[in-house]
Amino acid sequence: MQQSGISQPTLIIDALRVKANIHRMKAKAKKQQVVFRPHFKTHQSGIVGQWFRQAGVDRITVSSVNMAQYFADHGWKDILIAFPVNLMEIKNINRLAGRIKLYLLLEDASVAAQLDQILEHGVGVYIKLDTGAGRTGIALDDEGRVLELANQIKASKNLQLKGLLTHAGHFYHQPGGKRVINEKTQQISQRMKGLKARLGQDDLILSWGDTPSCSMLDELNGYDEWRPGNFVYYDVMQYHIGSCSLEDIAVAMACPVVAVHPEREEMVIYGGSVHFSSEFIAADEDFRLYGYLVNFTEKGWTEAVAGAWLARLSQEHGIVKLPKEICTHYKPGDLIGILPVHSCITVSAIRQQQDLDGNLIPKMVV
Repeated sequence: MQQSGISQPTLIIDALRVKANIHRMKAKAKKQQVVFRPHFKTHQSGIVGQWFRQAGVDRITVSSVNMAQYFADHGWKDILIAFPVNLMEIKNINRLAGRIKLYLLLEDASVAAQLDQILEHGVGVYIKLDTGAGRTGIALDDEGRVLELANQIKASKNLQLKGLLTHAGHFYHQPGGKRVINEKTQQISQRMKGLKARLGQDDLILSWGDTPSCSMLDELNGYDEWRPGNFVYYDVMQYHIGSCSLEDIAVAMACPVVAVHPEREEMVIYGGSVHFSSEFIAADEDFRLYGYLVNFTEKGWTEAVAGAWLARLSQEHGIVKLPKEICTHYKPGDLIGILPVHSCITVSAIRQQQDLDGNLIPKMVV
């Protein structure tokens, strides 16, 4: 890995691992005969987006109007914004709808009515269903509200009902692992099929999106479209869930060492919550895992260092716990790597990104 020139926290992207992750997931979607519409909120990069295009991907998901604009500027013509419509962004929505095939997310009949009146171009819409995450969407068992919204959409002049969409975000914290996730995806699929039948629209798309289920399950039946996103990089949380191996994780944060304290079995790095976010995995009250320590090599990075982990964060500081006997392996001025707990938030937080050869990987500016 090219280390020269790195003086502050920098996200290192292993392009070969990224491309392998893309091709593996695309092949799995093809085998399942579903539309592959990957979520781009994880990488947020025009260059990484091009790797998807080279793999044959032609439609994508994003999480904001700004992100849709960014990727439209990078040549993407078929974009779903998987975030409930914000009517205050109508000017930018109208600009996008005039230049690409745009799909929006709705969960409220009154918003649908207002949107229809202020749109200047027709758009496709998905109805957002809450299947357990408790974040946004109409509860899966609230057929009345789903039908009310669907009827509002069908009666409009600028909205075309395209699908029912859900995101099983609660699977990130689902006890029971693969077996339970498999059972729940099948239950949700049957409920969504029932709603589709009530709506009487045979071409309605049942859209599913989360990395754990798309990665872990050998078969994910009953859906027409997949929208996983985190799989492009994976991370330590996905490893703990069982979605990937450590070798599949395609990003490592390069952090300068600024102090070593053998008496505390700790190393201080330049890399804090403003770079990693404050998300962690907790095993008990006294243990927090923000990432695994790795060492950089000429071709990438090593396996995770046994017994070492990123244990505490403040704004700029990171505290790495490591066995006393290996504290002497590190000194101020060294550059170490951290496999992050959550790659999506890390990408959003970090400014500097580059590949293993030192080439910059620009991303959208938030």
